[in-house]
Amino acid sequence: MTNVISNEPAITPELIAEHGLKPDEYERLRKLIGREPNFTELGIFSAMWNEHCSYKSSKIHLRGLPTKAPWVIQGPGENAGVIDIGDGLAVVFKMESHNHPSYIEPYQGAATGVGGILRDVFTMGARPIACLNALSFGDPQHPKTRHLVSGVVAGIGGYGNSFGVPTVGGEVRFHRRYDGNCLVNAMAVGIAEKDKIFYAKATGVGMPIVYLGSKTGRDGIHGASMASAEFGADADEKRPTVQVGDPFSEKLLLEACLEIMAKGCVIAIQDMGAAGLTCSAVEMGAKGDLGVTLDLDKVPCREAGMSAYEMMLSESQERMLMVLKPEKEVEAEAIFRKWGLDFAVIGETTPSRRFKVRHGNALMADLPIKELGDEAPVYDRPHVQAPLRPVIDAASIEPPIPIAGTLEQLIGSPDLCSRRWVWEQYDHVILGNTVQRPGCDAAVVRLNEGPKALALTSDVTPRYCEADPCEGGKQAVAEAWRNLTAVGARPLALTDNLNFGNPERPEIMGQLVGCIRGIGEACRALDFPVVSGNVSLYNETNGRAILPTPTIGGVGLIDDFTRSMTLAFKAENESILLVGKTRGWLGQTLYLREVCGREDGAPPPVDLAAERRHGDFVRGLIHDGLATAVHDVSDGGLLVALAEMAMASGIGAVLQGAANRIPAHAFWFGEDQGRFIVSARRSDIAAIERAAGSAGIPIARLGATGGAVLAIDGERPLPIEILKRRFEAWLPDYMSAVT
Repeated sequence: MTNVISNEPAITPELIAEHGLKPDEYERLRKLIGREPNFTELGIFSAMWNEHCSYKSSKIHLRGLPTKAPWVIQGPGENAGVIDIGDGLAVVFKMESHNHPSYIEPYQGAATGVGGILRDVFTMGARPIACLNALSFGDPQHPKTRHLVSGVVAGIGGYGNSFGVPTVGGEVRFHRRYDGNCLVNAMAVGIAEKDKIFYAKATGVGMPIVYLGSKTGRDGIHGASMASAEFGADADEKRPTVQVGDPFSEKLLLEACLEIMAKGCVIAIQDMGAAGLTCSAVEMGAKGDLGVTLDLDKVPCREAGMSAYEMMLSESQERMLMVLKPEKEVEAEAIFRKWGLDFAVIGETTPSRRFKVRHGNALMADLPIKELGDEAPVYDRPHVQAPLRPVIDAASIEPPIPIAGTLEQLIGSPDLCSRRWVWEQYDHVILGNTVQRPGCDAAVVRLNEGPKALALTSDVTPRYCEADPCEGGKQAVAEAWRNLTAVGARPLALTDNLNFGNPERPEIMGQLVGCIRGIGEACRALDFPVVSGNVSLYNETNGRAILPTPTIGGVGLIDDFTRSMTLAFKAENESILLVGKTRGWLGQTLYLREVCGREDGAPPPVDLAAERRHGDFVRGLIHDGLATAVHDVSDGGLLVALAEMAMASGIGAVLQGAANRIPAHAFWFGEDQGRFIVSARRSDIAAIERAAGSAGIPIARLGATGGAVLAIDGERPLPIEILKRRFEAWLPDYMSAVT
């Protein structure tokens, strides 16, 4: 450093700690640069080396995930994953978290989470066509839960609806372990021409680095650092670190970026997300093995007197950084000015492999760029696996209430009731390509005019992951695979969002390691690679961690959207079949929790070979036109799934119970994996059963459709309309209650 920065604070142990750097990490920093950093440099290192940006606790474990397949164009390591779907088209998709900001300021936290993930997709050259989200909230009785639900849902809807992309699916859960730390995982999906994908790797020396989009302000400073720390009693004091989004500016940014890409102006492009200008500039330079010099005097700012530290760490929204072809500068600027957006050349690429930042007459930072981008600490943290939980003998569970009453209680419970109150606040039909709306096994979105369509889902069962992380990781992938299969799609690839507590605690690190191992096993067995993702750690408050929540976002392909399958019964007098074996597994089920008041036992095991056989068989039935409705069996078990099919259609069913020794409550509400309910015309049943026998697929007749009630052997009939009222009532009643 040749300049002395006189107006910056001195580096003290307290200041280092405030920036989330441990003493040994600070010493590593000093050795890498050969001197003491200044204040701006400390901020830059803290941004690049925090957990949110560097993956320092998870990186060594993530390397074991399968990421390749013939159809994978780009796996993890870019803004989003890319897969080939034929006809010259590619799907670009990713999921990310905005958990901490959404707890502090739910509307803006959720809104900017949507904005950030959309930028990750269109930075790659793709036009977004759909969004999904996975939301985890605390106990409904907690004083803050209703406020968080209201704000988060409004934020997602406010941003997505205004931007003009349909929100087509997702999930919502409630559990007391999320009381102090809600989870907001946002997923975006886009379509691009497969030979016109744009990457973040800078190439060429002396290339102009261009700032695009909205102006820089003081919002979001230390946002990435906040996301890498657990909450304490001061959570509300962190409100200023939450960014403020403008979806209308983002829409303009989308159109301007796609236009300059089409004009051949772009060498490399990166959105300014976590850690803002710092992360985007460093990543582009480091990936290209180049240096970067920035002149902050040229950065468009909306607030006067911003320091270099503030500009480098700001997480103001709707901004991009681009390496531009020099001969295209005038053309690119004209495009951005046309769209009413800022365009400023703020630096250039250099051969030095140094990251230099100038402001005023001072050199504010002069750092080795590879060490910033690639040399963050990587930890193999101690981890322990929790003891395996005992398998619960279903016969030992005395049912508290009859089967019919149990179904009524379950479908009106927080985790199984209708999410209509949520998804009706989202525009799920804008762009006119939504074939299946929220509430089905997977969303279906037509591509252009068809006939191809994408199937999209997000899935995880956190209670399984806590009881047995490896089995829980397997199950999350398997359920996503089943949900895509149930609508007739061929599962292609997934993105993940791994939400866990403090990795410095061996038991939490054990959850992360176990879930990643299970995810990897399932992906390999199902030929379902991971192409992008996000890790969100330190999700805990006052030492109490969330349930381990490795959300899986799955993408599948349907060759003809007119043949996609729904879960609603189609006609009366059709046969109902169960594909897959039922053992009556009650450990970790919603029956056990909601009806028996227990949260114990081992979760249901996942037989990945059986999952694949059963899914391929069901997909074949759909393709051959033999199935009229399909629904996977998951939370709540068999009778809940049947009720959902009946409520979706208004057609009842006459059902027969287990023809074996499984207790009735375990048969109807057990959560055995690898199962589908299929309805079919009676004339096709013999052919289906022959095909199942030839393939070694367990299949059983459950009854027939018809009437306006669910009629179960030995139980009082349940009118579909009454079930539907209970199903639809809980969430709107809860949200409208006076606090």
